[in-house]
Parts: sequence; structure tokens; C-alpha cells
Amino acid sequence: MRLLVTLMLLLLAAPAAAQTDYAARLTEGDISLRDFRFRSGETLPELRMHYATLGTAQRDARGRITNAVMILHGTGGSGRQFLSPQFADELYGPGQPLDLARYYVILPDNIGHGRSSKPSDGLRMRFPAYDYDDMVEAQRLMLAELGVTNLRLLFGTSMGCMHGFVWAEAHPNFVRAMMPMACLPTEIAGHNRMWRRMAIEGVRSDPAWNEGNYTTQPVMGLRVAVSLLQVAGMNPLQLQVAYATRAAADPYIVERVTRDIGTRDANDLIYQLEASRTYNPLPNLERVRVPMTWMNSADDFINPAGYGFAEAAVRRMPSARYILIPASAETRGHGTHTWARFWRQELIDLLRRTEN
Repeated sequence: MRLLVTLMLLLLAAPAAAQTDYAARLTEGDISLRDFRFRSGETLPELRMHYATLGTAQRDARGRITNAVMILHGTGGSGRQFLSPQFADELYGPGQPLDLARYYVILPDNIGHGRSSKPSDGLRMRFPAYDYDDMVEAQRLMLAELGVTNLRLLFGTSMGCMHGFVWAEAHPNFVRAMMPMACLPTEIAGHNRMWRRMAIEGVRSDPAWNEGNYTTQPVMGLRVAVSLLQVAGMNPLQLQVAYATRAAADPYIVERVTRDIGTRDANDLIYQLEASRTYNPLPNLERVRVPMTWMNSADDFINPAGYGFAEAAVRRMPSARYILIPASAETRGHGTHTWARFWRQELIDLLRRTEN
């Protein structure tokens, strides 16, 4: 018993494992897509797609890249979010599922996000009304410019999860394995559409928004929108445990919302939320043939479990497996998708069963 106690004390006293600075290992660039035509009929003379890569591309005898992995971010995010320790330190290291000695990882900033073309670059509300089909087509053209004609894996979270279903139907032979996380393959309607619309109207109703022609950010409108986004992404059980008193809860959420507002542009946010308006892969799910592990979380406010939507959809996709992560005081609601420890083994299993 004394030996066991001593070992436990040594483990508790041991310093945490050093985190790898994956940002220092990035290669970044921009692809210019000339005369890009949107589904709305609008065009841009030049659409900029920013991307970052980790690892090294491997090529077969015909010069084709064989080890490309594309990871797609959610609404309002960017490719750099996948450098966070809870994601990167579980996946990219030696012997880990996306070992960078083995895989060439591509992290795009999608249209309207990050360092890619977006309304806040100058066009404001005159920016083309992009949707998820446009975003997927821009990803495809970006990959072509990088020399990628086939993906070993497409991994997507939230909006990126929905992009995965668009990819699976539009380009069924492009991807060898897919892991969409935190979405449903159905029209953005009902509750999901309503909270998005409330957030958009929150921004539009602020007089300072001025039809998108503001000189400073419409902070009151953004506060409404960001507050809704925070509620949508949280896990009530985890927050109840971590902030169990009013004295703890109040300052936490005030600071979190205030910090989030400082990262937003109002017009960009409207476009980001509105991009989902035409998404609806449900009628054509039988086209989905790519081997897939699709995962949601039981504590996801945006994609609620228990209604049978996912279970009915997966029966129409013979190569797909659906897994629901149980809710706990450790999961992160909708945001569980970027905490790899909850689903790391499922990614290992997917890559193993699609090896050949």
C-alpha cells in the first residue's frame, strides 16, 4: 500500500507532458481562384482560399498525393483551431492517429472565414451570398491547385461535418474515409434555423449595424448573437459542475461573451450563419458510399439526440457507422468535436478499416 501511495504521489507531482508547438510547424499559403462563380450567379474576380499544412505529401509512382487529410472547421472558426492542445496533442504526434510523419494534413480557412475572402475585406454586404455548396467547390479547387486528387481522410466539425455530407454526395469517389462530427444530414430548419435567425436578427436590429455600413462594430447586436452562440455550444452538466455557484457562473459567462465579441465582425457573422440556408443532403443519402464514422454528442444543443433523426439517416448509408458520445461532466456539448480524447479510438478504427 505504501508503494502504491508513493507511486501515486510521484505521478501527481510529475510535470505535465510538454505540448508541441504545431503552429511553428505550419506551412501556410493562399490559392487564388479566378472568376469564381457562386450558385447565386454572382462572381468574384478573385476568391482567396487560405490554407495551412502539416506533414509532408507522399506521392505514388504516377505522382499522385496519397496521404492527404483535410480537416474542416465549424461556423466562425478557422483551420488554426485544430492546433489546440486538446486536438493536436492527441492526434499529430509520433504513433498517433494522424502522425505527421505519415499524413499530409490540410487545414483550410473556408470562404468567409479566417484569412480567406470574406465580407469584412471590403465588400461588406455586397459580398456574394455563398452557401455550403460554394464552400465545398472552393475546397475542391484549392485541393486541385495543391495537387490533391484524392483524400485519405476528410474530417469535419459542425459546419465542416455538414460539408462532409455535401462532399460525399457531390464527389463520391474523392474521399477514402470520412469522419463528420456534430451535425445532422438534414435541412437547417426548426430549432436549428431559428436560433441562427435570432442571432442574425440580433445583429441587424442594432442601429449601429447601419445595413452593414458601420464604422465600429455594432456591439449590442453582436452581444445578442454571441450570447446565442454560447448557449448553443455549451454543455449544461459540465458548466453546472465547474461553476456550481452564482458567484462563479456570472463572471465566467460575462467574460466569455465579452472576449468572443472581440473576435467577431458583424457582417462576416451574418454570412457565416446564413451559409447553411440551402443545406439539405437528406433526399440523396443513398448516394453516400464513402466509409464513414459519423459522431454526435448526447449533450449537443444544436443536434439533439433521442429524436431518431440520425438513426433513420444512417440506415440509408450502408457504409456509414453512427456513434453517439454519452453526455458527462467532462464532455463539451457541441464542442466535444474538438476534444479528441472522446473519439480518438474511433478515428483509429476508421483508418484501420479503410487501409486498403
